[in-house]
Amino acid sequence: MIPVQFITHCTDRYSYLDSARMALEGGCRWIQLRMKDHSLDEVEEIGRKVQALCKQYEAIFIIDDHVELAKKLQADGVHLGLKDMPVREARQVLGEEFLIGGTANTFEDIVQHWQEGADYIGCGPFRYTDTKKNLSPVLGLEGYASILRQMREADIPLPVVAIGGITRTDIPAILQTGVRGIALSGTVLRAEDPVQEMREILTL
Repeated sequence: MIPVQFITHCTDRYSYLDSARMALEGGCRWIQLRMKDHSLDEVEEIGRKVQALCKQYEAIFIIDDHVELAKKLQADGVHLGLKDMPVREARQVLGEEFLIGGTANTFEDIVQHWQEGADYIGCGPFRYTDTKKNLSPVLGLEGYASILRQMREADIPLPVVAIGGITRTDIPAILQTGVRGIALSGTVLRAEDPVQEMREILTL
């Protein structure tokens, strides 16, 4: 089974909580609660419900961006974008028992996160995606292959998770570049049956 992270998203059909529930029902065991442009109170309210679902399914629960909230809820970890709190500061707040992931678009971003103590990298975007604003330059297969090669040469063993506009048919080729996991959102929620789509992705 390939390691899949699901990033919550809100659509015309589904709420953030719906999206997490369907991913879990489909077999995903890593949920990142991502709620940009919402108040901290709103994120906490939904976060508590998503966390309860994750506990029910014995899944990892990661909160995007909000370090103090991750500590308050005792989430499994936090994911930090390039403009969020630096990984080093987050580690000082959270300690060693929390997972900390960092977003990267370049090898230099990865080096910085590695030096600051990140546990994994969310690297992308693979292609254009409309689920994220202010997108970094698109990487494609060649971008991943280049970054993973530089990481091997620099002896940086951080797990890299590919993210950004990835569909089911993209996954085999992306995994061949050396990434360790795939992060998904829109391709699951746009499917006729999101639960079945997640099941089928996990069998690739």
